[in-house]
Amino acid sequence: MADVIVVGGGVVGLTTAVTLAERGLRVRVWSRDPAGATTSAVAGALWWPYRIEPAERVGDWSLETLAVYEELAGAPEETGVRRVAGLHGGERFAALGAWAAELKDAAEVPEGLRVTLPLLDMPVHLAWLERRLLTAGGAVERRAVTGFAEAAERSPVVVNCTGLGARELVPDAGVRPVRGQLVTVENPGIEEWYTEADPASAATTYFFPQPGRLVLGGTAEADDPRTEPDPARHGRSWRGARGSGRRSPAPGCSGTGWGCGRRGRRGCGSRRRRCRAAACWCTTTGTAARA
Repeated sequence: MADVIVVGGGVVGLTTAVTLAERGLRVRVWSRDPAGATTSAVAGALWWPYRIEPAERVGDWSLETLAVYEELAGAPEETGVRRVAGLHGGERFAALGAWAAELKDAAEVPEGLRVTLPLLDMPVHLAWLERRLLTAGGAVERRAVTGFAEAAERSPVVVNCTGLGARELVPDAGVRPVRGQLVTVENPGIEEWYTEADPASAATTYFFPQPGRLVLGGTAEADDPRTEPDPARHGRSWRGARGSGRRSPAPGCSGTGWGCGRRGRRGCGSRRRRCRAAACWCTTTGTAARA
């Protein structure tokens, strides 16, 4: 019998499980999908408080997380976490909470806020979290959960880390999907990230240099639960990627929800083949929960 069962094996579930297991508890993670097939695996993954509530508590939570990621950035090949410089376009300290005063090396410039932040290579980071959990004596089980009663029979504590799945499992109508669609292309040499995002808008602009690829975005479409790529949006993003003039094949895709080619042919992700087009694309569905 486990001391704790964590339901959900994305980045929140695995991080929660690691924290508990390293405190000496017997922890099992129940997850329908392997970590590399969760929406966490295809996140752009720049640290920044974004669409998180309640606002009065977000600052302390975020700064605690920032300190951990900065420590993990000391071993980027192992943890997948790097400190990378970049620009938040149009951002100003006055529009942020008191937490922003704690950011190291942050400076306002005419274009926005320049700052060095943790950027996570999510497939690497998720694999590292799972290894760390196993080392601490935890375990991961593949199983689809349709309710919490079964977990409650096997553990006195059940932690809900199902993300969007909590809308039906709890149920909790306050959990709302926010759909993002990204494009990955071969990196022509960009070393810094860039974002320009209005939390009130579905349109965002960003690029994140990840090892072996450049992630381009994107969208933030509230109340859209779809996880399949939108061919129309993919086509517009793909044409933008082609505009860079880079015509060599993109690096091989990995993880579910990926496709490749001008018309979005599926399959390269599962077989890790090299794409025959200039871009691979993927979709993610995140969550925004009301307090």
